[in-house]
Amino acid sequence: MLHLRLRVPPDLLDTVVDDLTQEPTVTNMGVVPDGYMHPQGALVFADVARENATPVIGRLRDYGLEREGAIAVDPVDTMLSRDAERSERMAPGSPDDGVVWVQVEQKLRRDSQLSIAFVAFMTLAALIAGAGRILDQPILIVGAMVVGPEFAPIAAICFALSRPRLAMIPQAVVSMLVGFGAAVLIATAIWFIAFQFGAFTADQAATGAHTDFIIKPDGWSLVVAVFAGVAGTLSLTTAKSGPLVGVFISVTTIPAVGAAAVCIAAGMWDEVWSCVAQLGINIVGMILAGAIALFLQRIAWTWVAKHSTRLRAARNARAESLII
Repeated sequence: MLHLRLRVPPDLLDTVVDDLTQEPTVTNMGVVPDGYMHPQGALVFADVARENATPVIGRLRDYGLEREGAIAVDPVDTMLSRDAERSERMAPGSPDDGVVWVQVEQKLRRDSQLSIAFVAFMTLAALIAGAGRILDQPILIVGAMVVGPEFAPIAAICFALSRPRLAMIPQAVVSMLVGFGAAVLIATAIWFIAFQFGAFTADQAATGAHTDFIIKPDGWSLVVAVFAGVAGTLSLTTAKSGPLVGVFISVTTIPAVGAAAVCIAAGMWDEVWSCVAQLGINIVGMILAGAIALFLQRIAWTWVAKHSTRLRAARNARAESLII
């Protein structure tokens, strides 16, 4: 279940209350007149089944509540209520599969913003990956993949293309380009100083039996990127967040950036272009696969909600009970 907390202006109160009252996937609704002081408005709260939250929130936005009031959505981890169970049974699909698109959009807008923290984590991830390449230690490459925040802007681009929300693309692209660019510049400067002091050799920068996959892009690079793009977008839109960690450690984006910085510092330009190719293949593969997966997911949920016989029957029964 999701908890809705609404600030409703007086002229919309009856409309909002009637809508939520007639919705069978909504329960535990309450109204506190003058519950908000600044700005003023009524406090309306309710719980809604996650699977049907998107159309419910969509109607509230259509009423103008987003402009004239406020809509807050909070997850409910535990709820002991037969009424809530009944509301969930009325909703189409499974709670784990339900997609609350407005939550996904706000999360991706927030996570894809360019910030000092974003650039810092990107740079640190590139440095860890560079150290992994020099030492030929895959465990460091895995650590860099987990630290790197680059999937957020990539996922934002996927979402923007699939919804569509094209206004999100410039912010995501700028964050990604600036993040990768800053990471390469800072990491290259650090590794150049280390190289001049003999901390590693050109041979260490260009070879490594256990990490050569970074500078050897092939068809499998694209295949893995496609799978990772689908898994990543699905984990963002559903209640399953665990698979997202697997996405971080399956694509060769940050490792390619880190290895490129090391190779530039050592003057190994052939390997640099291989790293650039690896980075490009992974980004393109994830964006294409992720956007298609989100688009198909949206089409599927629209069809499920429209053709749900139990939801339609529940709405008819609720309407009849209210008339009586």
